[in-house]
Amino acid sequence: MSEYHQQSSTEVMDMLDVTKEGLSDYDVQKRQEEYGYNELVAGKRTSTFAVFFGQFKDLLVIILMIAAVISYLLGEVGSTIVILIVVILNAILGTVQHVKAEKSLDNLKELTSPVAKVMRDNQIIEIDSEDIVVGDLLYLETGDYVSADGRLLESYNLHINESSLTGESLAVAKSTAPIEDDQVTIGDKKNMVFTGSFVTNGRGIVIVTAIGMETEIGKIANLLDTAKEKKTPLQVSLDHFGEKLALGITMICVAIFTIDLIRGREIVESFMFAVSLAVAAIPEALSSIVTIVLAFGTQKMAKENAIIRKLYAVESLGSVSVICSDKTGTLTQNKMIVQQVYVDQKVISHNQLQTENAIEKDLILKAILCNNSLERDQKEIGDPTEIALVKLGKQYNLDELIVRDQFPRIAEIPFDSDRKLMSTVNHINQQNVLITKGALDVLLAKIVKIKTSQGIIDITPEHRKKIEDVNRVFSMNGLRVLAIAYKETRKNQKIDVSVESDLTFLGLVAMMDPPREESKEAVESCIKAGIKPVMITGDHKITATAIAKQIGILEDPSEAIEGYEIEELTDQQLQEIVPDISVYARVTPEHKIRIVKAWQEKGNVVAMTGDGVNDGPALKQADIGVAMGITGTEVAKDASSMILTDDNFSTIVKAISNGRSMYTNIKNAILFLLSGNAGAIFVVLYATVLGLPVPFAPVHLLFINLLTDSLPAIAIGLEPHNKKTMKYKPRNINTPLLNKKFTTQVVLEGLLIGISTIIAFEMGLSTGDTLTASTMAFTTLCLSRLIHGFNSRSKESIFTIGIFSNKYTWLAFLIGFLSLHLVLFMPSLSGVFEVAKLNGVQLGIIYSLSIMPFLVNQWYKLLFVRNK
Repeated sequence: MSEYHQQSSTEVMDMLDVTKEGLSDYDVQKRQEEYGYNELVAGKRTSTFAVFFGQFKDLLVIILMIAAVISYLLGEVGSTIVILIVVILNAILGTVQHVKAEKSLDNLKELTSPVAKVMRDNQIIEIDSEDIVVGDLLYLETGDYVSADGRLLESYNLHINESSLTGESLAVAKSTAPIEDDQVTIGDKKNMVFTGSFVTNGRGIVIVTAIGMETEIGKIANLLDTAKEKKTPLQVSLDHFGEKLALGITMICVAIFTIDLIRGREIVESFMFAVSLAVAAIPEALSSIVTIVLAFGTQKMAKENAIIRKLYAVESLGSVSVICSDKTGTLTQNKMIVQQVYVDQKVISHNQLQTENAIEKDLILKAILCNNSLERDQKEIGDPTEIALVKLGKQYNLDELIVRDQFPRIAEIPFDSDRKLMSTVNHINQQNVLITKGALDVLLAKIVKIKTSQGIIDITPEHRKKIEDVNRVFSMNGLRVLAIAYKETRKNQKIDVSVESDLTFLGLVAMMDPPREESKEAVESCIKAGIKPVMITGDHKITATAIAKQIGILEDPSEAIEGYEIEELTDQQLQEIVPDISVYARVTPEHKIRIVKAWQEKGNVVAMTGDGVNDGPALKQADIGVAMGITGTEVAKDASSMILTDDNFSTIVKAISNGRSMYTNIKNAILFLLSGNAGAIFVVLYATVLGLPVPFAPVHLLFINLLTDSLPAIAIGLEPHNKKTMKYKPRNINTPLLNKKFTTQVVLEGLLIGISTIIAFEMGLSTGDTLTASTMAFTTLCLSRLIHGFNSRSKESIFTIGIFSNKYTWLAFLIGFLSLHLVLFMPSLSGVFEVAKLNGVQLGIIYSLSIMPFLVNQWYKLLFVRNK
């Protein structure tokens, strides 16, 4: 059976069994039982409480909870409280983000009008939009939101803005004629209307063909419900890291517990010692440190026009390998601008017209006169194509209001989608002149003369061919073309469509929504950084490829396909071709989500930009959904991870660069935490194996976790942005955080800290005082870890990147250093923290040993890392 757009209005009415009198009350009741109500239905939602408790299923969180219990068993209530606060705060943040994401469907519902005008029992009545049924005759006029999908029966200059569905800002001129083609996208169904769009001009009568979840917007609602948000690469890495950490700590603790039992230590004492080691090994502050670092990163990015809605999305940006970008407003300026004109049988650039030339000036004047748009106080009022003509006049100091006042309008024949023309009659030089503008294919048949610098002459077949050739070249370059013609009319002549004949050709005006100036440079940066930029648009293929060529996204026309071609491909076939396609034109929401999934199935991290309702499902499916802040709908913003306040593609590239730096900083902070903890573990293992006294009291471990761990780790996370980051390809998301290279580095750096601490411990034991030995070990471990914070800033030496380039590391060091010495020298704190009084020689030994790991690290980096 043919679709509604392929049938005549009479055939559609017969199929749905409706007359021009509308439905009866009995028909409405019967259809309501069959089709249900005209409303969007949400899928089953998880309760807020279930979402909250679901946050505790994460393995890293479970480890932290175990650490809290262990700390409590050790009598360290303060540590327990700190851990619980961190865990609960993270759970609250996760719940809030989930609840916000659920708002997408609610915002979809707001796109429909609460009431609608329909014909029932031969009377036009107003009803609640949810009571509309299939077969209702829906009456639309300027300003109305469309409340159901339908086939147009009557159209009177009806223009509808469908940007929420197609992403294209230009209003669509509607007509009632059937469309024969099978493969027709929403944007090309000129005889259909769709829920969520709104009438910008004219009026019409529609027979409703779909309601509720069966409408195009209902399909989007269903896609939003079924689209799954993916975990970010960092979340996946931390999950795997947590699993490996849990296994490693358990094995070490069991080994220590077993050794202690063999050596004859009491079971309870052995258990508590093993538990102490677990507390030392678990980086309790990791989750909160990651959150703090990401939060600081979001503040920095907000100043650069990128608002992050989901914290972990910041780091995902650094892993992006594909950016699927909308065209209109993101890569382009989202405004029509005249590019070229064809006048006096020659093509002239928009900025090279000569107002001294009578014909060229006449073209500009007539383009302004046959025009209803205006620009005042930087506000544009009217159709974008007409605004472009007004702006052309402004380029040459021709103000539209002054020109229209000088040559007053006498009559107008409004634009009609079937006619594809608009005409005005203006009083020019004591003569009434009809000016007509519109589509060349229609206007050329009405032209008999042409205006040239030699005068007005009869148009010849050669003239017509040249005009058509120029029009074809303009169109192939993605330009929208308007033809302008005119003729003199008699005074008191009746003005109607019959007057639009025997015209004189004046010229062609070619315009487009041009690329943003910074788009080309941003695309080039992406390609250098190993990121593939892809254009996905609802616009026509010719226009899309022209823009994509200009900014460097596309090189060969074979890299572009249209939506109907995607429908003919299986998911597997689509996965095979996506690496070779750079432009997707005339796409639907289903196509967008399939493209994103295809890239993801190939192991890529995908960023997707969008502003319309139609972008919502793909934004949610993408690893990073990027919504437009200026033109974006609430649905798009709620489904996104990031919002661009300037709607600019180059801002995404800056955000990716920041994301890469942030991931490096987080990884360095984790390296710092683990290598420091490894140092403590080596010391405990050494003491256990040799049967030495316990080197650290539980209160020592709490001090280390709160001061010598947390502050330097946060400072490392705030390391300044590295400009080299965009010279490398995106990192492989399948590479685990705790890989062989990273683990080796943790062990070696931890071993250096451990050796320094063990030497201090042994020197303390040589005095015969266990408390002095414990104090020397504790102080050396604290101080060496504080100094190690400088090592962990970068894989390069700090003498290469700048000793003072990160003020936070110095601040963290000073706070830790002063706090440690307050504990050592204040009698009131010495007892609480179980430390002995140290003499000058012992302090000198501690300072020397503490700086040794730093010096070895820096020596290695200067020799082997600087030139890599």
